[in-house]
Amino acid sequence: MNYDPVFDKWHEECGVFGVYDRTVDVARYVYWGLFALQHRGQESAGIAVTDGHDVELKKGMGLLTEAIKELPSLPSHMGTGHVRYSTTGSNNPRNIQPLVIHYQGGQIAVAHNGNLTNALAIRKRLEADGSIFQTTMDSEVIVNLIARSKAETQAERIADAARQIEGAFSLVITTNDSLVGVRDPQGFRPLCLGKTENGYVFSSESCALDAIKAEFIRHIDPGEMVIIDDSGVRSVIYAEPEKIDKKLCVFEYIYFARGDSHIDGQSVYQSRLNMGRELYNETKYDADIVMSIPDSGTTAALGYARASGIPFAEGLVKNRYSGRTFIKPNQEERELAVRMKLNPLPHVVSGKRIVLIDDSIVRGTTSGIIVKMLKEAGAKEVYMCVSSPSIEYSCHYGIDTSVRKELIAATHTVDEIKDYINVDKLHYLSREGLCRAVSDIAPNDLCFACFNGDYSVEVPAEQEEGVKYVLE
Repeated sequence: MNYDPVFDKWHEECGVFGVYDRTVDVARYVYWGLFALQHRGQESAGIAVTDGHDVELKKGMGLLTEAIKELPSLPSHMGTGHVRYSTTGSNNPRNIQPLVIHYQGGQIAVAHNGNLTNALAIRKRLEADGSIFQTTMDSEVIVNLIARSKAETQAERIADAARQIEGAFSLVITTNDSLVGVRDPQGFRPLCLGKTENGYVFSSESCALDAIKAEFIRHIDPGEMVIIDDSGVRSVIYAEPEKIDKKLCVFEYIYFARGDSHIDGQSVYQSRLNMGRELYNETKYDADIVMSIPDSGTTAALGYARASGIPFAEGLVKNRYSGRTFIKPNQEERELAVRMKLNPLPHVVSGKRIVLIDDSIVRGTTSGIIVKMLKEAGAKEVYMCVSSPSIEYSCHYGIDTSVRKELIAATHTVDEIKDYINVDKLHYLSREGLCRAVSDIAPNDLCFACFNGDYSVEVPAEQEEGVKYVLE
């Protein structure tokens, strides 16, 4: 994942989508699916389609509409697609997925969502044995392991590779004769299965199934590989039973996933409404209006307003055409960048005690600017409620977070953060409240590592210190 330095947010590193159907324009269906997953990656996109013999790949930098100017024209019945945020320093065209390779066992196109914790160690071993790498991303380790496997079938080669990699990975892969979906033993990143009229679909989120009028079937289980071919759908549990330990990233519900998706059976929209309700139950603030920092805090703000009876108001207008704003050299220019994207409504906020809802605070650089803008517009008091616990640890399972020392909650108390961002009150949702909000998922099935440092998959020491996998 990549960090947004202006809005002080993390972003999903990528989204994956795949179609197996002999009766539709596969490339167009993949394109539509990726369009619905655009929120999961906005720096590059790619589509690979195959007829079982040849592969055609179209890819480019930027949003999907910028990256894919012309769809693949190869008549095909299988396709996989990818939208991506790059990790720091790796927004390189070489790293655009899907990765397409031809090897002795056939041809494959791989789309990967997640981050491998043992990728660097595997890559060093493979390079010592003579393997050549063309990109700087961990996903290329996967295709090398598949190509070097001694298993007889491509599906068995994929399973063999999946047993060797660790960390977060949801994969969609086309082979010569099948479309394959794979989810890691912890299920850190989501992956679901859907059905078209005459075929099947894999998607990071269920909202993309709706985009092509596919019927949702189920979510892929942690440690499961699902194979789709002309004979239908079959499932294989490739992981050793003792290694399967579900730990879905709870930030999918807090921020990453689109509100109209269901992730592992839990409605994302409902979970965010519940977070707002739980925030009210934990604070019981007396205020004049409830508002959000758009758009990520809006649903939780509605939940707070409904639970409290305090009116919801839109006190900030977002400029949706300002584009991405990259790291600014100083605080003054960062403030100008925030003001380009958000503008307060004085007649709404003036003289008001405001409950301000946001989903998270990473470094605190933006929260203070927004509070300053509201008070300049006449806000009497600002009570900030955050619909997640405080982020105190880096993530190593698919989020390119700041090193731990840059996370404000790792080095400051709640009172210190309150003073730093100049709010009158500050409250983070408790872990217990978060679990109540995500009520359809057992707490033990969620990953809270960014809150408590409990990493369910071992993280190499160099990664704990903030060293990234990328070799650029």
